Amino acid sequence: MNRYLRINHDSEIPKYKQVVNIIISDIESGIFKKGQRVPSINETSEDLLLSRDTVEKAYVFLKKKGILSSVRGKGYYVNQVSVFKKLKVALILNKLSNYKRSIYYSLIETLGTKASVDVFIYNYDLSQFEDIINDQISSYDYFIILPHFKSDNQQAVNIIKKIQKEKVLLIDRNIESLKEYPVVYQEYEKDIQSALGNGIDLIRKYKKINLVFPSNQYYSRYIVRGFQIFCQVNDLPFSIIEEFSDNNVKKDEAFVLVSDEDLYQFIKVCKSNDWKLGRDVGVVAYNDNSVKEILEDGITTISTNHDEMGRIAAEMIVNKNFYRIKSPFTFIKRNSL
Repeated sequence: MNRYLRINHDSEIPKYKQVVNIIISDIESGIFKKGQRVPSINETSEDLLLSRDTVEKAYVFLKKKGILSSVRGKGYYVNQVSVFKKLKVALILNKLSNYKRSIYYSLIETLGTKASVDVFIYNYDLSQFEDIINDQISSYDYFIILPHFKSDNQQAVNIIKKIQKEKVLLIDRNIESLKEYPVVYQEYEKDIQSALGNGIDLIRKYKKINLVFPSNQYYSRYIVRGFQIFCQVNDLPFSIIEEFSDNNVKKDEAFVLVSDEDLYQFIKVCKSNDWKLGRDVGVVAYNDNSVKEILEDGITTISTNHDEMGRIAAEMIVNKNFYRIKSPFTFIKRNSL
């Protein structure tokens, strides 16, 4: 990556101060360790496309602060790694939702006073996502990204790779071409199979099982594939409903609902027909939350632990120990199935 992308030439922050912030950020992130030589003034000048005088001013400032030391004829070295700088974290979301709020609150609770978290939303739009990255690339120590895009994953990958690799942490979705990046991910195709498998005896009580998967919203198509495999392996009659309507709801059938909006409409239809969830129709909803726990005597859900995802991501940052981990996915039985 060309580090000159980290200098914001339109910023009111002086360029030498931006260099100072970059080096401090790199030290805090563990890129430069105590006693390690940092790039020379000339190297940094060329790398950031800045004048030598600007970079030298930054190095002199860091030396006065005791963060760097210099050895005549050899260069500058990291003298102090704990510079008491509060970490800045950018949480970049495709959209707001209940489970993303859970990730956010768990993240800030675990980070505590060690970091501040700012939220950016790109609404599945690649151009908005790129603008966020370009505008903020030099402003944050870490970027936690939920990489959900409607199309053109390669362009998204190219945008993410503009950021220094050591500062990127992915959440929720694993992208194959970013397999060298740390991630806390769901495995959509296998998750739905294993979770519904835990409720197979309940599902068999119904004549048919339907997946309501809205085509006008973005959800991983691997959910559909996993659902189809589950039904075929277990010899279950099934259908995929891409646009929910009142006429879709039929007695003695079970429904897996991906969208919360469809779930609420589904409940209205059942009430109008005087049908009881778990008796006349079966319901399984995606992404557990406290509302689903108390709604209609309890909605059965299949869900990852979003609080845990946020906690793991925060601990990676605090401990500077980054890795790849699959988030557990569970079947939570309640009275709707």
